[in-house]
Amino acid sequence: MKFGIGQSVRRQEDDPLLRGAGRYVADAVPAGALRAVMVRSPHAHATFRLDAAKARAMPGVRLLLTGDDIKEIGLMPMQAGVPGADIPVPVYPVLAQGEVRHVGDAVAFVVADTLEQAKDAAEAIDIQWDAQPHVIGAVEALEQGAVQVWPDRPGNLAFETALGEQGPTGQALSSAPHTVALTLVNQRLVTNYLDTRGVIAEYDAGRDRLTLTLGSQGSHYMRDTLCEMLKLPPEKIRVVTPDVGGGFGTKLFIYREYALAAVAARRLKQTVAWIADRSEHFLGDAQGRDNITTARLALDEKGRFLALDIDLIADMGAYLSAYAPYIPFLGAGMSPGVYDIPHCHVRVRGVYTNTVPVDAYRGAGRPEAAYVIERLVDAAARELEIAPDALRRRNFIKPKAMPYSTAVGKIYDTGDFAAHMARAQAMADWDGFKKRAAVSRKNGLLRGIGLATYIEACGNMGPDLATVRLEKDGSVTALMGSQSSGQGHATAYAQLVAEQLGLPPERVRTVQGDTDRVASGIGTGGSSSIPCGGASLAGATRTLADNLKRLAADALETSAGDLEIADGTVRVAGTDRVIAFADLAKRPDATPDKLTASDTFTPGEPTYPNGTHVVEIEIDEATGATRIVNYVVVDDFGVTLNPLLLAGQVHGGAVQGIGQALMEQTVYDTDSGQLVTASLMDYAMPRASEMPDFAFDTHNVPCKVNPLGVKGAGEAGAIGSCPAVMNAILDALWRAHRIRHIDMPATPQRLWAAMEDARLMHRM
Repeated sequence: MKFGIGQSVRRQEDDPLLRGAGRYVADAVPAGALRAVMVRSPHAHATFRLDAAKARAMPGVRLLLTGDDIKEIGLMPMQAGVPGADIPVPVYPVLAQGEVRHVGDAVAFVVADTLEQAKDAAEAIDIQWDAQPHVIGAVEALEQGAVQVWPDRPGNLAFETALGEQGPTGQALSSAPHTVALTLVNQRLVTNYLDTRGVIAEYDAGRDRLTLTLGSQGSHYMRDTLCEMLKLPPEKIRVVTPDVGGGFGTKLFIYREYALAAVAARRLKQTVAWIADRSEHFLGDAQGRDNITTARLALDEKGRFLALDIDLIADMGAYLSAYAPYIPFLGAGMSPGVYDIPHCHVRVRGVYTNTVPVDAYRGAGRPEAAYVIERLVDAAARELEIAPDALRRRNFIKPKAMPYSTAVGKIYDTGDFAAHMARAQAMADWDGFKKRAAVSRKNGLLRGIGLATYIEACGNMGPDLATVRLEKDGSVTALMGSQSSGQGHATAYAQLVAEQLGLPPERVRTVQGDTDRVASGIGTGGSSSIPCGGASLAGATRTLADNLKRLAADALETSAGDLEIADGTVRVAGTDRVIAFADLAKRPDATPDKLTASDTFTPGEPTYPNGTHVVEIEIDEATGATRIVNYVVVDDFGVTLNPLLLAGQVHGGAVQGIGQALMEQTVYDTDSGQLVTASLMDYAMPRASEMPDFAFDTHNVPCKVNPLGVKGAGEAGAIGSCPAVMNAILDALWRAHRIRHIDMPATPQRLWAAMEDARLMHRM
């Protein structure tokens, strides 16, 4: 079948996007809509008094909301805690009242006839600020005598939990012939999706009903959370999500502006629109990563891993965002990676600082975990003078050991880690590296090669409902509760329908992002759209196919068992007796229940995609500039639905990881608490011209816990890339200068300084 599972069907979503005809939130603002702006704190920590009388009287101002004006709105929700940990959640107000705790904290919401009038009124609000001491950096926040972000949370500790067994791990470390320790910084990042967040709130006074158009990763989640915050039943709120230019986890949860726009629209009985500018994105959207981790690995005389101990400190920012505590906990569960490590203990501490809250960002904890173990394994290889690939092969979990229970409670169902590493090395010509390195050295460049073998847990964000409906014209509509933010859902879902019904993609229409049209949905996160939503859709389509065969059996006067479906028709096998879908849909006995089918897949366990990234780099000693000269990825995703879409997902994730490894970093000034990298003038982003060509292949081992055999793929590229790039850089630095460690981002300045220090030490 030319458009079923496994076929490289081109994305049917692309034509309008390439022609500039995409419809994002900002494109949907109706003429005459009132415009809103948020007033934000310029201080990292301050008490304040606010007088809005002058601003409220300015021309065009329709409404000005402060914390005192929104008693009907609940607090910002924290919706995913840490199993086994009692987390006292501090008050996270929609608008701060009397005290702010980070630069960008929200204090007022201004609605006016025009955006310019709203901005003028916002500047006219009289706010008397009294700056208070602040703390920046999670390690600093834990120090004795540090400024307290929350006075009733001693030591700035948001929560503490642990996985694995401390006693056996400690004993193994203390008695091991070899131990290797490493402290790593996984720096804070800003998501920087293409379209900034926005919301359009419309109020139907006759029905006392709100319609909110907003960019999200799941309209039902947004509706249900807003209902809780506004104390309204679900039938009073409709949420519509149009095109979304990237979400990466950060558009999965609720933000303050959505509830405020809803309240403003209800009070004014007019449409209210708020669209963030890029500066607001830096100050008002949840940020990602920001871990400091100390890891220790114990090895025996033969280089076999005995135990792993990890101490992870995660910066939560000033408030607990929706999933914030769960993110480092989720990553901690993947700490052993792909290795057979008998004993493991992971301590996780979440810490408050006077910064923007941190939450899920592509991979959500798993990139941090992979980075730690893969950097640590390379450090061990250098210490023991064992080749990094040989040390990995020696310690990989073997395929025959599957299903394998890790020392922290994960159960890997399938995987052949040595096989995909071998394939990646062959594609990268690993054995020919020394010759290439010699050529680079003659040209005044340092050449390094590195790899990372990763595994992650994902694909279990469910249950998810899928409904398919045969239309009168013979096309099929798929109603999905997931939400595309650029992944190509319409194409992928059409292929799953095609597998059962034989319809070309253009005859399948996917409906997402509308709580009125789609009954329910979990949304998109954790690489679950295909493993969960796709599995549900496949089940629903099989049921619809059976329904159509039963209808066709009556029409063709035969039994359903004699029928087959192909090319949008039902035919008697081996004959020319056939009936088209459109004709079936028009039959009197084709009732809606026979033309519609639904299914819900509820995952019991996560899927475990895994793979190898091999990276080869050159460093200019004179400038510290790094260039990636070769990049190979071989992944195990269980089953490939669409090779083109899959490669695109891997490329995009890898670029985000490369960006973190080489250039991206969110910087706060410790003295003032100001966000120094508050715009794209100061926050470096990867450009296409700086990225390599990717060589991508798969070595799939079908997943045993998913009906499609697939393993989630959306985040994998971002998980394997950071450690692979950094291992390649450290390989080059070690060969030339015996430099053992460097943290991300490996900027030219940082590399040049490290090499200069090494040269000075050598001269001494």
